[in-house]
Amino acid sequence: MTDFFEFEADFVDSLRCIPMQVRCKLDTCGIKLKLSDWNQMTTAERQALVELSCTTETEIQSYHEHIQQLILQRTGIPATKLPIESHRAWLDATVPASLQEKAQEIGVTLTQQHWAGLTSLQRFALIKLSRPGHENKNFERAIAEFHLL
Repeated sequence: MTDFFEFEADFVDSLRCIPMQVRCKLDTCGIKLKLSDWNQMTTAERQALVELSCTTETEIQSYHEHIQQLILQRTGIPATKLPIESHRAWLDATVPASLQEKAQEIGVTLTQQHWAGLTSLQRFALIKLSRPGHENKNFERAIAEFHLL
């Protein structure tokens, strides 16, 4: 999976920021990656994190080990582990209430039909972009990009 979103266009060529597909893999394998750690990696290492699969249990474990080793190698400090959510809302058939509330703040109602038409990565992006404390500037851009207006 090497699809980037239009709202990421200003940084994907250089991979100076962590793209959503890598953020999703990090949440899936339980690793917190700081932007400062990401920026210590080479472009080839970043690209590998984009391209490596992280879907099956074996791939998830392999991705976890790979990124742990990479962060340790680059920073000298082990990566911070995150609890892996047993219930990944982006894989659920129901629009999360918190996402629905955030969408309604900008005058958008997300229907089950909208939600069902999104890919799991699009769902992940919307959830991530709608979280409190997250810089939400790309939330409206994602809503528009995913044709949810």
